[in-house]
Amino acid sequence: MTHLPTKLPATAGLGFKPEHFDQIRADRRRVGFFEIHAENYLGAGGLPHAQLAALRADYALSVHGVGLSIGAARPLDRDHLARVKALCDRYAPESFSEHLAWSSHDSGYLNDLLPLPYTEETLATVCAHIDQVQDALGRQILLENPATYVLFASSTIPEADFLRRIAARTGCGLLLDVNNLFVSCTNHRRDPWQMLADFPLDAVGEIHLGGHAVEDLPSGPLLIDAHGSAVADPVWALYAETIRRAGPLPTLVEWDNDVPAWPVLAAEAERATKILQREAVHEPA
Repeated sequence: MTHLPTKLPATAGLGFKPEHFDQIRADRRRVGFFEIHAENYLGAGGLPHAQLAALRADYALSVHGVGLSIGAARPLDRDHLARVKALCDRYAPESFSEHLAWSSHDSGYLNDLLPLPYTEETLATVCAHIDQVQDALGRQILLENPATYVLFASSTIPEADFLRRIAARTGCGLLLDVNNLFVSCTNHRRDPWQMLADFPLDAVGEIHLGGHAVEDLPSGPLLIDAHGSAVADPVWALYAETIRRAGPLPTLVEWDNDVPAWPVLAAEAERATKILQREAVHEPA
């Protein structure tokens, strides 16, 4: 089955926050695209859709799902998938993405993105679910690497290889969340630069950047993917190296909690834009 490919512009984007709508419309500093979370727009109408329709007329759009539970052992929720399809059909976004995670068990739904053991069994389940999602939507999806706080003794496949094999088997793309990579590696006392070197950058269709919180424990720092602060300097450094290696890619700055004023968000996007422009002169590794 042919799937519509991802086609976001290789520019910097921001998550759309309704409180910024008027400023976005009045601001001449245009970002390259906006992202929305699919689950916030599954209703039929009202102010959210009026704002989104106006925004869509002027900007490229990325739809980011947080509720499909692609990594769950149970079957996908067909009703939820149908609602996501209706949203994508309505706005024809340039990109749709989801997470390498699970959030459902039996009949319950957990408001979190939970980690998976990287095993052959999990690989088969995730690939089957991605095939189902891509066939339902009629488009390629991007799968995001998770921020993790625990490891599984049963895991037999390194994360980078796991993602590479998913992309090869399903034809999906990858969404490289550089902050998630840094958070996970720091939490598990691994080298984020080596993880970046191992990552299948040729499959990446979009990048995410975001802030994290730090908790100091006796064993060392614990980082939380909190999306409530500016991007940290080590994450910016990893991002610059990613662009040097892969070339310019669509880059979203996430800030979902303790959301600041519009100029603060716009400044984060401008910083990403400067890195994209500066590093684009280098030949990808």
